[in-house]
Amino acid sequence: MEEKKFDKNSIIGFALIFGIIMWMFYNSQKTAQEEQAQKIKQEKIDKAKKAKEVATKQVLQTVVDTTVSDTVKLQKLAGALGSFAYSATLPSAKESFTTIENELLTLKIANKGGYIVEAVLKNYKKFEKNSGQLVELIKNNNANFNLELQTKDNRVLNTKDLFFEPTLTKNGNDQILSMKLKSGENEFLEYKYVLKANDYMLDFDVRSQGLSKVLNTSKAADLQWDLKTYRNEKSISYENRYAEIYFENDGKVDYAGTGQQEDEILEKATFIAYKQHFFSSILLSQTPIENVKVSSTNLVRDEKIDTVYTKQFKSIMPLAFKNGELDYKMNWYYGPTDYKILNKYEKNIEDIVPLGWGIFGWINKLIFIPLFGFLSSFMGLGIAIILFTIIIKIAMSPITFKSFLSQAKMKVLRPEITELGEKFAKDPMKKQQETMKLYNKAGVNPMAGCIPALIQLPFMYASFQFFPSAIELRQKGFLWAEDLSSFDQIFKLPFNIPLYGDHVSLFPILAAIAIFFYMKMTSGDQAMAQPQQEGMPDMGKIMKIMIYLSPIMMLIFFNSYGSGLSLYNFISNLITIGIMLVIKKYFIDSDKIHAQIQENKAKPKTESKFQKKMREMMEQAEAQKKLNKK
Repeated sequence: MEEKKFDKNSIIGFALIFGIIMWMFYNSQKTAQEEQAQKIKQEKIDKAKKAKEVATKQVLQTVVDTTVSDTVKLQKLAGALGSFAYSATLPSAKESFTTIENELLTLKIANKGGYIVEAVLKNYKKFEKNSGQLVELIKNNNANFNLELQTKDNRVLNTKDLFFEPTLTKNGNDQILSMKLKSGENEFLEYKYVLKANDYMLDFDVRSQGLSKVLNTSKAADLQWDLKTYRNEKSISYENRYAEIYFENDGKVDYAGTGQQEDEILEKATFIAYKQHFFSSILLSQTPIENVKVSSTNLVRDEKIDTVYTKQFKSIMPLAFKNGELDYKMNWYYGPTDYKILNKYEKNIEDIVPLGWGIFGWINKLIFIPLFGFLSSFMGLGIAIILFTIIIKIAMSPITFKSFLSQAKMKVLRPEITELGEKFAKDPMKKQQETMKLYNKAGVNPMAGCIPALIQLPFMYASFQFFPSAIELRQKGFLWAEDLSSFDQIFKLPFNIPLYGDHVSLFPILAAIAIFFYMKMTSGDQAMAQPQQEGMPDMGKIMKIMIYLSPIMMLIFFNSYGSGLSLYNFISNLITIGIMLVIKKYFIDSDKIHAQIQENKAKPKTESKFQKKMREMMEQAEAQKKLNKK
């Protein structure tokens, strides 16, 4: 049998067949890989597209007020958002924050809304003893900043619900944060923050670019700024008394008041200040804003329950478009309500410190602030108050001397005045005429004792304005007082006394005692020296009532006031008593005064025009009285 062999052609044939099979297998595998790669690529595209759609839906959802289920409103908001849907696709469309800070201030700005959600003052602490917690003007959603925009078809868009894109840069020591709400690559609304080194004031610009195509620029954009102010001090009632809205309206600084509900409409506002006694949040605009609405609501109804917040402040500021765009140069101030700091900015914001109007304010600005600032720069605050009081009282001592001298003269004349009263008891008009003649001959002015007291009155009132506003006293102790800007409690009462409170403060007690003895020395003598006039109130009784009423008022109303003011009043009255004792012992001699009065009587006297007029009027009144009797 012939043996089968593979010839050369057969081998070549098998090899070709094998190669063809391998080539087909390879191409088939490559096609499958390409199809798989293409499938993965398409899945990525679909995923990205879906993510974009989800992001847009999320922004839509944030725009819609959760309490509103009205389909028509939803459609309007969704339509308005269409102009800014581009922002929803950016990486910044998420709950994220950017922090800028310097040596004094830390600010946190949110992507959502583009506004400040935290403002912390690094050099000031809250009232809790040893808590170490810094003063936070903004935290936990107590502030709201929103720009309400309107599209050309009258649909509304609120920026507080939309995501801004942050860009943080530095220019030397300046930190520049740009927050942009984009409707396209080159169309946006921008909030620009510039924080400088060692400064409480930051620049803040609001501007738009390319939005005139989609927005109704004939209607102003309402800038809404709300702040629910946190309690920062020991006494919430005392702090709340000085928490109020200040503003500059048409060049004049004013305030809305501290009632339960206060509302104002400002014609041209250049700044709005939310003042919290010792700290303030202020928004300033280089361009006056017209028809601004501000309101203040008191949140402290019960001091035992309402212990977190003091006031709810709200403002609505219409920002007008110029040439189809917004362009406002503004400033933010987050810091202490310190007159010296605020005055450096030269923007009139120092007027939010309540130093008093007219002469009272000038006394504080020109005398009290510089003098106390100098003394407190090199000594403890308690000692500074004492030395400050001594200097003021010594400077006022010549006036005190004249007042006391006038009282002494009236006291010397009292027997003669009493004699005239008995002589003309049935003729009050004649009694008045003879009394005036006696004053004229003796060279005594019955009003001379009142005039010096009136001169001292502005200084006393200025002190009532100065000490509650002196932030230097905040959390500075003296003797038993832990904080000279708050009450100096020595005993906690188990109950609350209306008007007085639930604690006992010592400095008001000491001040009340000093006032009692001061009133006893001055009002008593003055009451005895003043003659009782027919038909007029009994000044003697009034003075005696005031001797006891003044200390009681001090105890009641100053129990919850800052202890620095009570310390000042205590030292002031103590020094006045000392000065009066020295004057009485070494400078006032009743015998010499009596001799001088008798000498004055012997001298010929010429009537002044005023005295002549008064005499003629009294004579005419007496003649008319006699005529009526007939």
